[in-house]
Amino acid sequence: MTEENAAPVAQEQKEQPIAAQPNGRRAFCMALPPTGGKPLKLTGDNPHDFIQFLSESSISWLNFPVKDIKKDADIIATSLGFSSTLVPTLLSSYLSAYEDRDTEIGLMLPAVAVKKFDVLISPILILIRKDLILTIHEDNVTRLVRLSRYADAFMRKIKPNLIPEDKITIILTRIIDENINRNFDHLREIEAQGDELSKILTDTSTPRGLIGPEIYNMKHALISYMDTLWATLDVVNSLRHGDAELISDSPKLLARVGILSDDVNRHIALSEHMSDVLASGLEVLQSIYNNQLQILNNRLALVMTWLTILGTAVLVPNTLATVFSNPAFDMGPKDKWWYSILLVGSTILSTWAAYWWIKRKGLLPFRVD
Repeated sequence: MTEENAAPVAQEQKEQPIAAQPNGRRAFCMALPPTGGKPLKLTGDNPHDFIQFLSESSISWLNFPVKDIKKDADIIATSLGFSSTLVPTLLSSYLSAYEDRDTEIGLMLPAVAVKKFDVLISPILILIRKDLILTIHEDNVTRLVRLSRYADAFMRKIKPNLIPEDKITIILTRIIDENINRNFDHLREIEAQGDELSKILTDTSTPRGLIGPEIYNMKHALISYMDTLWATLDVVNSLRHGDAELISDSPKLLARVGILSDDVNRHIALSEHMSDVLASGLEVLQSIYNNQLQILNNRLALVMTWLTILGTAVLVPNTLATVFSNPAFDMGPKDKWWYSILLVGSTILSTWAAYWWIKRKGLLPFRVD
């Protein structure tokens, strides 16, 4: 397919955006013709729709959304000429992967989506050979579909006289940069939910059984999110030195990869800072609750202390009354005065003795706030 024959197809696809395509999930391919000029675009439903188009292009970016990446990615990759073991090797890794096989490179990057404190991580496969970058992801990952709307603009800026490795590196850094930025956008969701959690914790009527799980969910969301940042940094650092044959050796282009690494490091620093801020806020709230509990404990201790004093004050005269009521003492009306004085005196004395002993032992709390 020549540039002249492909131009009507490209124009037709340009007039009909991705969202208007059947099912809204069709694969698209943006390619640079061998002779230079305007990038060409093609959409299709299966890999065979693109084989002829790819063979007549100098550099192409093909994006394939799939329903199940574990089942469909390997079929798509082998249909387009990649080795049959590349995709399984990438998918066997955790969060990210980098596989350099000289004539082809495989990358796996995490795509993050956050809903409240649920961190959903989906893999994005990036397969590279000399004239093609193939990206495969599941339907729920839409960031590269949105990027396709601007693919014509940034690929138009690629100079025709550049070597294939330079062109591949330019497109690859743009794709990775888009994924990094979209991942970072979801940190705001965690921050917003953390602020909402702090608001809930300030309400003293909030059930205690709700607080613990919510704090755990927030911390777990931050840890999961930061795992994806570290995983992305590993892949970017593997690319930044340009050791792979398919990656440019140009210091200027490798500096772009270095910028990506700096961006991820900055995102990690911001995430750690946000974690510290949220943690410090929760510590303050925890201190408030601890202070409230201490006040309650002091009040209960004060009540128990005075009950102990009153109990002692009642116990001593009650014991004396029990003893002197025995017929052996033969008490009559004539004994009422000294008996009354004894009971009153014993009550006062026992109350003072109990109070003095508790105060001396430091068991009497004087402050309750």
